[in-house]
Amino acid sequence: MFITKSEQELTTEYLTQGYIIRPAADFEALDWIRKQFIILISEALEIKEEIDSETILNQIHQKVPVTELNNFRLKIIRGFNAIEGFREKYYQVARPYLDTLVGNELAMQLRVNLSIQFPNDDSSLLPVHADTWAGDSPYEVVVWLPIVNCYGTKAMYLLPPDKATELSQSFSKSAGQNSEELYLGISDDVKWLNVNYGEVLIFDQALPHGNRVNTESETRWSMNCRFKGVFTPYGDKKLGEFFEPIILRAATQTGMSYKLPNI
Repeated sequence: MFITKSEQELTTEYLTQGYIIRPAADFEALDWIRKQFIILISEALEIKEEIDSETILNQIHQKVPVTELNNFRLKIIRGFNAIEGFREKYYQVARPYLDTLVGNELAMQLRVNLSIQFPNDDSSLLPVHADTWAGDSPYEVVVWLPIVNCYGTKAMYLLPPDKATELSQSFSKSAGQNSEELYLGISDDVKWLNVNYGEVLIFDQALPHGNRVNTESETRWSMNCRFKGVFTPYGDKKLGEFFEPIILRAATQTGMSYKLPNI
């Protein structure tokens, strides 16, 4: 393949592990994103004084009751998705890694998602799953962006590619199992991914993944958004409905508009 040594190393790491963790490619964009969160939190909770980003994010469970968590989360999601330029900043944080792993003609999910996981709260769990099991295209990657340090059970887990292949080959044996039973069957093989603020995680959403009860003392905040090559096959989530093109090169634009001469 005609790729550079650094691109080959990144590719090999992704294919072997099913993920990469790298420093944010544009820290100014990431810092801007976190500042938008602080503004939205201040508005939602009617906080007038200046607040410390680390404290309010990590200790938000002291401000918001568990019963109000989902409404609060949805309010924050609506808020940042309505901010002009938010998705572009998100893309810039991971851009060079996406160029190498996915391509430079990209489609991006229309809305960025958000996970807020309070300590010792079982109401925000994401059971073990692979997105492809629900009809997503295997040509997608997830850009997972924390705005606090995520470690231990405050993070997420992923089943490595070799173990995922084993599970897939014997998946019929899991028929009738619920998600908890499925997780317990692979719990010794999953890898917990520690990702700090200032880093970006890109992972293969066709690999089983999820989270567990956050037994750390701090709240987890992480965003996720899918990217794929514009011209790769789509699953149930279609272009124009779930994805939109964000990068189209000149040759593609001229090719798409080309018409043969009338004869």
